[in-house]
Amino acid sequence: MRLKQLLVICFISLIGHFCFSQSKINTFLKPSDTLNILRRNSVVISESVIGGVALIGLNQLWYNDFKNSKLHSINDFDEWLQMDKLGHIYSSYQIGKYGAEILNWCGIRKKHQLIYGATLGLSFLTVVEVFDGHSNEWGFSWSDMGANVIGTGVYVGQELLWKSQRLQLKYSFHQTHFASQRPNTLGSHFLEQVLKDYNGQTYWLSVNINSFFPRTKLPKWLNIAFGYGADGLLTGHKETNILAFKHQKRNRQFYFSLDVDLTKITTNSHTLKTLLSVFNTIKIPFPAMEFTDKNGVKLLPIYF
Repeated sequence: MRLKQLLVICFISLIGHFCFSQSKINTFLKPSDTLNILRRNSVVISESVIGGVALIGLNQLWYNDFKNSKLHSINDFDEWLQMDKLGHIYSSYQIGKYGAEILNWCGIRKKHQLIYGATLGLSFLTVVEVFDGHSNEWGFSWSDMGANVIGTGVYVGQELLWKSQRLQLKYSFHQTHFASQRPNTLGSHFLEQVLKDYNGQTYWLSVNINSFFPRTKLPKWLNIAFGYGADGLLTGHKETNILAFKHQKRNRQFYFSLDVDLTKITTNSHTLKTLLSVFNTIKIPFPAMEFTDKNGVKLLPIYF
């Protein structure tokens, strides 16, 4: 009997501690109504340290094996059927979005959120592009820079126009058989393939219906999504692809599907709001229509 009572007391204590911890986390994640200097200083220091370490690590791990050169530019717009450019747009958009949201958490004014937060992705990716420009293996790509500017502009423009993100950029990925043919280029395991295998990547423009048509009876979280992907990408250039892999053709793929705007789900929990914002970068799996020159129109029961 005493053992059971002890177990009950321990269980109640654990629940109470969990609820108290959840309450503390929820309070911590709640955005400040006014400027919180401690939060602001912590964010500035953290971002400076993390950004510096990331760039130093990138320089050592990625560029150290290649010869340095004078700053030079290249034209790589026609590579990978522009999938890499969409990756730049998506990355710049998402980093900028989180940069602005973190400053909002600090209680910083909207104007400064857009100036110093939403441009975080553009700033970071610009430094990476300069690294490329000093590498003999690559070069400074003006089309990459243009994509970075577009990604930041998609976020900032909507905040200035609507004060919300009615159009969101999202990402999805599925493994393909192409990676096994060129593992060094497209990735030898899942995490590498998520970043390198353009054949499995799809970039989405997810549109919130209710934001444009508020009188509809559709759920506020329901989105329609337009996606772009490609397959047959074993090399960056079409000519190289044909010479090295004569049997493989490169194809553009366009998609139409439904999606969920997780940030439109109503909750008073700032912990849950934070989690929903993080996962909202990913396109929710749904049935989809695929449009290609190769197969025409194809219905997919579920696509991710």
